[in-house]
Amino acid sequence: MSKQTYRRTKIIATLGPASEAPEILEAILRAGTDVVRLNFSHGSAAEHRARAERIRAISSKLRRHVAILADLQGPKIRITRFKDNRKVHLQQGQPFTLDTALPADAGNESQVGCSYESLPRDVQAGDTLLLNDGLIELKVKSVEDTRVRCIVTIPGVLSNNKGINKLGGGLSAPALTDKDKQDLHTAVDIGADYLAISFPRSKDDILEARELLRQAGSDMAIVAKIERAEAIREGVIEGIIDVSDAIMVARGDLGVEIGDALLPHEQKRLIRLARQHNKVVITATQMMESMIENPQPTRAEVSDVANAVIDGTDAVMLSAETAAGHFPERAVAAMARICLEAEKYPRLRHSQHRNDQSFHRIDEAIAMGAMYIANHLPVSAIGALTETGSTPLWMSRISSGIPIFALTSHEKTCRKVTLFRGVYPISFDESGISDHAVLNRAIVEEFLKRKLVKNDDLVILTKGDLTGVVGGTNALKISRVADVLAASPVIVGSTPPAEE
Repeated sequence: MSKQTYRRTKIIATLGPASEAPEILEAILRAGTDVVRLNFSHGSAAEHRARAERIRAISSKLRRHVAILADLQGPKIRITRFKDNRKVHLQQGQPFTLDTALPADAGNESQVGCSYESLPRDVQAGDTLLLNDGLIELKVKSVEDTRVRCIVTIPGVLSNNKGINKLGGGLSAPALTDKDKQDLHTAVDIGADYLAISFPRSKDDILEARELLRQAGSDMAIVAKIERAEAIREGVIEGIIDVSDAIMVARGDLGVEIGDALLPHEQKRLIRLARQHNKVVITATQMMESMIENPQPTRAEVSDVANAVIDGTDAVMLSAETAAGHFPERAVAAMARICLEAEKYPRLRHSQHRNDQSFHRIDEAIAMGAMYIANHLPVSAIGALTETGSTPLWMSRISSGIPIFALTSHEKTCRKVTLFRGVYPISFDESGISDHAVLNRAIVEEFLKRKLVKNDDLVILTKGDLTGVVGGTNALKISRVADVLAASPVIVGSTPPAEE
């Protein structure tokens, strides 16, 4: 297989009514989905468990490693409902009140209830509130007890249960609600690989989730969804990134809170910061929104996905496009096609990452050294024996067109690395092989079985003196495939069966 056929940017597809049927789920996996997102804003624990079992069964049938991302709902900062479930037309300049004490189904043309009881304490005269993803804008005129009295500054049609954001941030709702804490246990029970935390305000929200996972007996990786204005402030965002395994640039609520004009700059900054901190980054929301209804993306959507790829995102995410759209398989295929073309951009094959920094761990130095060598020699593949995925993660922070194969006996690690840019998992059991030459041969034979390399290709292999030890990578070998084969006798049964 030619290395040019590898898509380095990973694709996350959200499961929903349009894609949960077994034949559709299989189709979107075949089209290029690497991670399946379960949106805990919808559905019961039993439904999510059934979906997870379906994902595992179909990925096993396809002999592919597919990760599951469990996305917690977070705090619901919403209006309640209108009388008779009708829609109201808000006119520019008209008074409109949000009242946390109003009955849940008593909204009308002049007022509506609010499910967020702290709203009157979190806002003051002069603040701007944005409803329905920013389509409607209200200016706060006064706060009286439970009532937030406003003037409509951007008119529109308002219906039940629409979200509320405050321009500039500042709503104090906790990131983890009681529902989220219950859903966290469901995510652990179903064996999810990543847990996404919605609306974190600081690193403390992530640390709270980490402790809840620990108490539940899980070391699941955590994705911090960056969607509050206060979360991107200098010093705060670095803290969130440091205690997370990945971040998601959740452009919907974030764009509403900071304003659409600032969003492109912040997206680029967040991608850059995550990579500088050796963390994974996902770009999400409305990437191919038109494909909910149409079989082809718009040119603007093509450019949006491509620019995220060029900026270095690890993954791009589809939401309603696959959860509720008419063309879930086509949406995944289109995104895969765009990513592959964007990855040909020359800048993506060069990197200055950490050239001026010192390393504090041997395994980290080995990873960085391997990528520097790979970018300066005609290397065809990199094989990294790994327990937890740390070495291939560090490698993937370096821009390169060379595929990184994470070889591990741990299924959990195989699924975890599916989110890392340019990293591809291989189930590989090195137990019982203590001789380095024999182990090297076993690895390149595995590559040959999978048609990943040819005899005259140059490869880089990284591993530790003691296999099965976390953080033990301390060896790097550069060799041609044929030379590795010649350096060790054949040992029958030293490599596992190849996957398709």
